This record gives sequence, structure tokens and C-alpha cells, in this order.
Amino acid sequence: MNHATPPNEPFSSPSDLALAAATTSHTQNRFRISTRKLPISKSAAIDALEKKLGIPVPEMIFGDNLVSITHTPSNWTLSFNTQDALDAVDKTDKHMLRVAYARDWESTREETTQNIKEVVKPYDWSYSTAYAGSVADGGAAFAPTEKQIPIELLKRRDPILFFDEVVLYESELDDNGISLYSAKLRVHEKRMLLLCRLFMRLDNVLVRLRDTRIYVDFETDEVLREYTSKEASFNHVKNALRRTGRLPDDVTVALRDPNALDPFLNVVEHRIEAVSLAGQQ
Repeated sequence: MNHATPPNEPFSSPSDLALAAATTSHTQNRFRISTRKLPISKSAAIDALEKKLGIPVPEMIFGDNLVSITHTPSNWTLSFNTQDALDAVDKTDKHMLRVAYARDWESTREETTQNIKEVVKPYDWSYSTAYAGSVADGGAAFAPTEKQIPIELLKRRDPILFFDEVVLYESELDDNGISLYSAKLRVHEKRMLLLCRLFMRLDNVLVRLRDTRIYVDFETDEVLREYTSKEASFNHVKNALRRTGRLPDDVTVALRDPNALDPFLNVVEHRIEAVSLAGQQ
């Protein structure tokens, strides 16, 4: 008989051996690229993480998932992990979004709303993190650069030696949309690209993408990091999709696809940085 473990059953964090067993690595030249995918965190791990962060976490959180890039001669490591991604979420009400019907609801419940604000610690419940990765302590820091990620080289049909997709967290925003932080990477013989993306759609309010692209040149040991934040109102995006001639059902499908929405968003922040690891031991 198969036994299903209750989702809320407390349990200890995975051991180092379990984490190592769940980690897949690929070595290319002087770099080791690793990914780890484990099931959704359970109650004990969630409680511990919420205590560390000081805010509630999304409904679907993969607390042990990981993507990391290590320059083996110097042990320089850039990683993307769930705790750091959520720790970069605004823990004040300065950037808090409200669902479309919130204003009408609050106008009829002013006293109740005030009581709620006094009890519940405010935070950006859309989980719109600006997280762009964690450099291990002591590692060389990124610095601004004029260099660009060579898109034309990445368009070439070079063999893919390693590929993976990892989700760090996901929320349905109380059935009002989606907030998803995920990573997708592909490794070629001479280069690799990692895309870490925050996709947030709050229905009838806002659509937001925050992309971090990591490009590694295996021949020069140089790493580029490009961060781009885009957003636009939900209605602007929906109307733009309609103007493309899509049928209503196709518009609904497109609203779940960040690649389909990207062309209709406005850039609100962009920066590119680099770090050279050549000769570092």
C-alpha cells in the first residue's frame, strides 16, 4: 500500500546527504553549474522560514530548491535560492498593491480596515522581489559595464550540454493572479545563459516582469549579469493583446504566458554588470 504523507506534518529539514542526492551538477571548463529540485516545503520548514523573513510566505514554496554557478579555481559562487529571493521582497506597505475591488471594499469598512492594518504586518504580498542572485561571502563583486550579452551567439543552434528549470516559489495572490519566481538555464560548450524571472500579474491592476540574465563565457571566465524590470497596467496589456487579433480565449491564455506579455511592457529599470574571474585562484 502506498502511504501519502500529510502536507502539514512537521518534519526536519533535509539532511546534507539528501540535499546532495537531489542536486544535479555539470562541469564545463572551470565552472560547475548545479541545480536542485525538491518537493514543496512542509509546515515546519515554512514556519522556520517565516520566522527568519518576518513575513508570510507564498502558498507554494520550494525552500530547498537552488541554482548555482561556481568558478572552481577560485570557488566564486553565484546562487539563486528561495530564502534570499523572498528576503528581497519589500517588508513595508510602500509598494503594496491592492486588488481592483479593494477601494470599494475599504470605503464601506473603514473601521474594520484600520483594525486589520494594526494587527497584520504590512508587506508586498505580490512577492515582487528585485532579487538578482547571491554572491558567496568573499567573492569578487559585480561592477557596472558597457558590455552586452551577445544575443547573436546565443541564437546559434549549438548543442545544449545541460538544461534545467527550477521554481523557487509561486502564489496565486488569493485567486487574483500569479506571482512566480523561476529559473531556466542552458549550457553550451563555450557559453551559458541563466534566466531568473519574477512574473507577477495582478488581475485588473498590473503586469510585471523582473528578469535577471546571467551569461558566462567559458573561454574568458567572465560573467555578465543583466537586470531588467518591466511593467504596465493590466488593462493596457489586455487591450494590446486584443489589438493583435487574438480571440478572447487566446487573450486569456496569453495572460498566463510572460513571453507573450513581454513586448507590451515598459522598461522601468535596467542595468548590466560584469565580473572577471580569469586568473583567480
